[in-house]
Amino acid sequence: MILLSDPQVADVPVRDCGEPLVEIASAPAIALDPRERDEEGAYGRVRAGVLDRLCAASEKLPDGIGFLVVEGHRSSAEQARRFALYEDRLRGSGITEAAELRRRASAFVSPVEVAPHCAGAALDLTLVDDGGVELDMGGAVNGHRTGDENYCPMDAPGLSDRARRNRALLARTMGDAGFVNYPTEWWHWSYGDRYWALMTKAGSALYGPA
Repeated sequence: MILLSDPQVADVPVRDCGEPLVEIASAPAIALDPRERDEEGAYGRVRAGVLDRLCAASEKLPDGIGFLVVEGHRSSAEQARRFALYEDRLRGSGITEAAELRRRASAFVSPVEVAPHCAGAALDLTLVDDGGVELDMGGAVNGHRTGDENYCPMDAPGLSDRARRNRALLARTMGDAGFVNYPTEWWHWSYGDRYWALMTKAGSALYGPA
């Protein structure tokens, strides 16, 4: 598994295509959850091409199922704050070596210099029914914050058949639209960032920090 702290990710060049950040709420088919709302409203924006692909993916979902986006863009300052907080949590568990701290933290919070969210390229999202109720995914979005790390990986063991089916549906629709999953977080999908470029052998990223 390649983590975002891997030097291969930072080595990917960025040739930003200049697409603007756009409002996720402008897409009627996509629901936006307020749980990660920030003062500037950045959480509700992504690059235009990312939103276009998400809308295309939503059209492939079965009737009565939709996407619920929890977070899109994130400022570099907020990313750095979250990374530092997670490192502090790991220190509290007895991990003190700098390289190991960085590696372990990057399983759930990207180093700021390569963070897909900071590029407007990433979406944290889940599936909901036509009443807006989240489907059983076998664990919550951002489950690493509540001690549910074991169920965060896309291929986590011990999931129910229903949760596996729902994750498979999410993976199929997002993958067919060109997104890649960060395998430690079933909810995290990106397009156009450095991690995506490395995983798809694209040669360069389409989006840098926005």
